[in-house]
Amino acid sequence: MTTLKDELAAAPLGHATTYPDTYDATLLFALPRAPQRAELGIGADVPFTGADVWTAYEHTWLDLAGKPAVAMLSFAVPATSPAIVESKSMKLYLGSFAQSRFAEGGDVVARIERDLFAATQMPVAVTLTPQRAFRTQRLAELAGESIDRIEVGIDRYEVEPAVLHAGHDEVRETLRTDLFRSVCPVTGQPDYASLAITYAGPRIDRAGLLRYVISYRLHAGFHEHCVERMFTDLIARCGCRELSIEARFTRRGGLDINPFRTNAGVATPDNVRTPRQ
Repeated sequence: MTTLKDELAAAPLGHATTYPDTYDATLLFALPRAPQRAELGIGADVPFTGADVWTAYEHTWLDLAGKPAVAMLSFAVPATSPAIVESKSMKLYLGSFAQSRFAEGGDVVARIERDLFAATQMPVAVTLTPQRAFRTQRLAELAGESIDRIEVGIDRYEVEPAVLHAGHDEVRETLRTDLFRSVCPVTGQPDYASLAITYAGPRIDRAGLLRYVISYRLHAGFHEHCVERMFTDLIARCGCRELSIEARFTRRGGLDINPFRTNAGVATPDNVRTPRQ
């Protein structure tokens, strides 16, 4: 059986690399979703929809006269795509545009959409926001009632689903936390996120939910897999009929990745930055 370590052996993550500045699509390194989903008991019939929303805050290239252009780049990889792109390879790939010439931003978008389709095996819509529009970008906290002030004792920092509990009364609510932390499975670097959990079903015990979120603190996992693990654990332990989880991760290397998973038939939220991002 192929392990995550095997899959990453050829990836740039965790290895010394050069930083090319001439366009090179071969820098993208795709990772299949299926092996990590199999660990969660998820097969071909995926129990959620959603997307992984990426933002590159400083994407640059040259126009035909050699003058630099700068824009914010965003795109959403569907949760149903067979593969994701490893994050360092994405940074190297986007960096390779720096000294490459394009007639206009639309050509840059078309090139990236083509390359991401080849890597993820699904269409990926790309948006460029011009530098002059940066000041108008909206910032907003995630929706929901914060659970971060709940007094809890914590002694477990590896994922512990057993602390999740639900009562008998039925509710529909959104709960929010800024206390999520995990670590990169290769480099060990910390990843921080704000979470919004919207559900309908038996009332989730908030102290138990906070303990569960904090139990990821030393867990080695990619952003996408952490959110999918939360999704499966909350369905299994708390009996949620409807569940949506939005995670807004802080950026590393000028990129943030924001997974969203839902079984409620709702659209992926707009890509609105939180103040932490």
